[in-house]
Amino acid sequence: MVDPVQLSLGDAEALAAAALAHSGASDASARATAKALVAAEADGQAGHGLSRVSTYALHARCGKVDGRAVPRVEQVAAAALRVDAGHGFAYPAIDAAIAALVPLARTSGIAVAVLHRSHHFGQAGAHAERLAAAGLVGLVLGNTPKAMALWGGRRPLLGTNPLAFAAPLTDSRAPLVIDLALSVAARGKIVAAQKAGEPIPEGWAVDAAGQPTTDPSAALAGTLSPIGGAKGAALALMVEILAAAVTGSAWGWEASSFFDDQGGPPDMGQVLVALDPGPLSGGAYAQRIGVLLDAIADEPEVRLPGERRLALRARAAREGLTVPGELHAAIRALLPPA
Repeated sequence: MVDPVQLSLGDAEALAAAALAHSGASDASARATAKALVAAEADGQAGHGLSRVSTYALHARCGKVDGRAVPRVEQVAAAALRVDAGHGFAYPAIDAAIAALVPLARTSGIAVAVLHRSHHFGQAGAHAERLAAAGLVGLVLGNTPKAMALWGGRRPLLGTNPLAFAAPLTDSRAPLVIDLALSVAARGKIVAAQKAGEPIPEGWAVDAAGQPTTDPSAALAGTLSPIGGAKGAALALMVEILAAAVTGSAWGWEASSFFDDQGGPPDMGQVLVALDPGPLSGGAYAQRIGVLLDAIADEPEVRLPGERRLALRARAAREGLTVPGELHAAIRALLPPA
């Protein structure tokens, strides 16, 4: 058992960026990616955090990711952007998309950016939150490699297909962020249970025969269960069409895995929509949000989504991150010998 390691956010970013750069990423791409991974770790989203460094580094070394890709932003209509991630890491492409999308939405009232030739994009909610921090209402979605069947099917075709929403609030509050994958549980949690030799909760997945299972190995050979049954599966299909067909990217069943070095680049698609609530509401947005917050305040047991995330983020800013010793050693192993 290796003791945990305490790292400041800056030291964690530097460590992750160095590991990615040594694996073939450009300095700019490594820094943008490391920043996003550490932010996810600070928010309590370890599955999108530092645990991804080793796999990202593997993808850069084997060619599933072009670590030196430079995103290209093209304005294809008055309020529409098409961003070519160049089979690179998603985060530099998202940075470029948001930088162009925010002023376009302010000019047009609503604007959209679609990414293609992209990769794993981590916390969808974090990208939507950046739009809300700029005073816009944001919608962000993307598809992922196959993990769920179509409703009534047995063969995994759809990804877990995250969907996020963020809205600016009043009184200098942090934006409201709603972020959900469309499967009951993330595939990474089932992988972790398999490695630990533990069962998974009933309802997370079905086996290859379409029967509910608590065996993680059987679950990985079968499909994940969608949230909300048929309705969740329909929502995942909607996201799949927006992220794959509308962006010109791979369907989930065509994409290579995020977790190994097999196959070529996954070629994922992502969509970011930004709305300027001021003009669209006729100037009433702030007042209407105030009414919502007052209504919530009258319900003592009600909490806005994201309060735990914000508390963890504040704690990480004060105290840094406690990184499992094995994970820290695995990232350091990617660096050249001292």
